[in-house]
Amino acid sequence: MADPVRNFQTYQTARGGAVADASIDQGLRSYMIKVYNLMMIGLVLTGAVAWGLFSVAVDNGQLTQIGVTLYTTPLRWVLIFAPLAMVFFLSFRIHKMSVAAAQGTFWLYAALVGASLSTIFLVFTGESIVRTFFITASAFGALSLFGYTTKKDLSGWGSFLIMGVFGLIIASIVNIFLGSSALQFAISVIGVLVFAGLTAYDTQQIKEMYYEGDDEVVYGRKAIMGALRLYLDFINLFMFMLQFLGNRE
Repeated sequence: MADPVRNFQTYQTARGGAVADASIDQGLRSYMIKVYNLMMIGLVLTGAVAWGLFSVAVDNGQLTQIGVTLYTTPLRWVLIFAPLAMVFFLSFRIHKMSVAAAQGTFWLYAALVGASLSTIFLVFTGESIVRTFFITASAFGALSLFGYTTKKDLSGWGSFLIMGVFGLIIASIVNIFLGSSALQFAISVIGVLVFAGLTAYDTQQIKEMYYEGDDEVVYGRKAIMGALRLYLDFINLFMFMLQFLGNRE
């Protein structure tokens, strides 16, 4: 004969588990929305700074005094390497920062990237830049959705993809001095593949970083670090795709 007390207890346990799962799902959803919102604000800031700086650096197709200073003097090396230094600083120091300081550093980094990317308006047409941006956004969205929803464990991709990133950084620095179009083409092809993979991989890793029991500070730091990772994936994917899809001035 069925035990009504035991059945009620089983029902209560199952119901409690369902409520807990729903709570975790809602918390994870809020966490991922925060990550994506921070990333998008960073992208908007980067675009605004890039366009704003270009607007004051170039007038009627000619460099202004500001443009000459930024793009033809040793200051251009600061524009190139400052974002790289800042991203390493944020990555290694974020665990010791307050949430406000980490977020402020992220905004500063996004602005520095915008200053560095202002030169793309000298090389590519505005129409092709906009077109490539929307193509990149579509590809990024699909890849990130795959990383979020797939049941496949992507952790095995990590070491290979990180090695690819360091290889791309070294090759890109070398090609600044070599100016080889063949090497640039190879870098662009590999770059698109690497950052396409990283977009899916990072999304899954960011999702798995979420823990319901995190306090507000840890939660905030994780969201900022997740936004930084996806921001880097988007920017690099965009830049490598621009080499293929951009129309040069």
